[in-house]
Order: sequence, then C-alpha cells, then structure tokens
Amino acid sequence: MKVLVVGATGMIGGAVADTLEASHEVVRAARRGPVAVDLADPPSLDALFDQVTALDAVVCCAASGPLVDLATVTDDAFEAGVRGKLLGQVALARRALRHLRDGGSITLTGGTFTDPLEHGSLGALVNTGLEGFVRNASAELPRGLRINLISPGWIRETLEAMGLDGGAGTPVTEVARAYADAVEGTGQGRIWRG
Repeated sequence: MKVLVVGATGMIGGAVADTLEASHEVVRAARRGPVAVDLADPPSLDALFDQVTALDAVVCCAASGPLVDLATVTDDAFEAGVRGKLLGQVALARRALRHLRDGGSITLTGGTFTDPLEHGSLGALVNTGLEGFVRNASAELPRGLRINLISPGWIRETLEAMGLDGGAGTPVTEVARAYADAVEGTGQGRIWRG
C-alpha cells in the first residue's frame, strides 16, 4: 500500500510512519519539508494531493489543540483551535475521498481524557466533533472507502518530556500500532481510545 502520513515529524506521526514503513510505501508530510502541508491552509491541502497521487491510505497525526482557559480565551483563539484540529482534518478527509484508490482508508486523530481536564473544553469540543464526523461519514463514503479515528490519551513519552510520571501514559509504539491496525484492517467508523 501507498500511505500518506500527515504530521510525520511529530512524535506520534513519526512512530506511525516508522511502523507502516515496515510493510508499506510511506510518504511523510509535515508543515516543513519536501512534502509540505498545513491543515489550517486549504490551498496547501489541494497542493498536497496534486503532489502525492495513487494513494491507498491517508493518516493524519498533525492535529493538536491548545489547552485554553474557557473564561478568558478570545473568540479568535478558540475558533483557531477548532479550525486547526477539527475543520482541518475534515478538510483533509474530504479531499482524500477524491484521491484514494477504491477500498482505501482515512485515519484521523482525536484525543481522550479519562476525567474532565482543566482548560480542556476546546479539546473536548473538537474531539467530540471528530467522533461524530467519523461515525456519520463512515456511512457516506463511496467506493468501499473507510474512515476511522484514533483517540489516544496521554503518551508516555510526552509525559516524560514534561517532567511527569510516564507510567500514566501509553507508549507511543502502542499508539502507532493502533494507527497501523486502522490502515491495514477492515474497521469502519471505529473510534480507538487508549
């Protein structure tokens, strides 16, 4: 399979690309580099699919959303968070539909927290929106295309980089394996939480 990994320079995206490269041709895309794309820039999404063709799968690991204080965040900052992680991934998925081979797959990235998180309201909105989008879009896709969502919790290596106990997180290699399972499997409209 030929797989496009968007966000391949990040911790999760790099691990996903490394995992998939063991069995597939992987094209790594990021904001900077030979294959450049920015989820917040729709023309760059169009240019991406002009540059990278004949795809079997698209994986998006580029999305992140800031923690914000609900009482003080500006409308512009809140809307930018929604545009980047939610609407950017939706725009990527919509374009991928037109460029994937029959039976191809799209895997997006959400997030999950076991308990409400201080300053996490923006993330909760975006992640819930992504779950709803994936569930419904899975019933609309043509040509045997599939769409799924990986919603990891804290990543062990991220916690450790923040100086926190990594034991509360999932190792990035396990998270990368979930993405590979979504690409290589038959799941449709599935939400992986971990």
